[in-house]
Amino acid sequence: MRLSLLLSGVALALFAGSVAAADSQKAAVAEDKAQVLEEKVVQDAPPPKKQETLTPTEVQAVDPVGQAPMDDSITCLARTIYWEAKGADERDMSAVASVVLNRLGHEGFPDSICGVVKQGVESKSCQFSWWCDGRPDQVEETDRYTVAKEIARKALNQQLKDPTGGALYFHDRSVKPDWIKAYRRTAQTTHFLFYKPNPALAR
Repeated sequence: MRLSLLLSGVALALFAGSVAAADSQKAAVAEDKAQVLEEKVVQDAPPPKKQETLTPTEVQAVDPVGQAPMDDSITCLARTIYWEAKGADERDMSAVASVVLNRLGHEGFPDSICGVVKQGVESKSCQFSWWCDGRPDQVEETDRYTVAKEIARKALNQQLKDPTGGALYFHDRSVKPDWIKAYRRTAQTTHFLFYKPNPALAR
């Protein structure tokens, strides 16, 4: 009896190990794909072919519970969608994703998603407030984070319709920042207002 229990335990451990290894491999594939897709956006290349796109299972294997360090484009984009549009609907979340991708490689902005998200941290003038608010960045609601990751997947695959009209900036409807006077509003959603600057004023 004890031997059979021992063997069952070993079998379960081996199975769990093989599942974890498969998920880890899937995540690594997804991160590599995401980097290529990110470069396509920077280069303004045509949308990827089907075999080059991220699948839902690949994306969900990356940072599955929102606790990992932010060092890959999927995690940086999904975490930004999650925190910036916390409590908002999917259209708001899609709009946040679009602003990040609109900035990607644009003059005055970095050419990586993580660079865009973390821009300004050195001078304490973060472009995305959640990144500099001093609070923990780990996810609190895994269901909403799963939605954020799916939106990030579509954005990276260039399958997401941009509801912002190409905006580079946005703010919550509850605030009225000074910079909006020099910017042109392009769209609005339930929670946010979106803007494009004049080229000479892009910051």
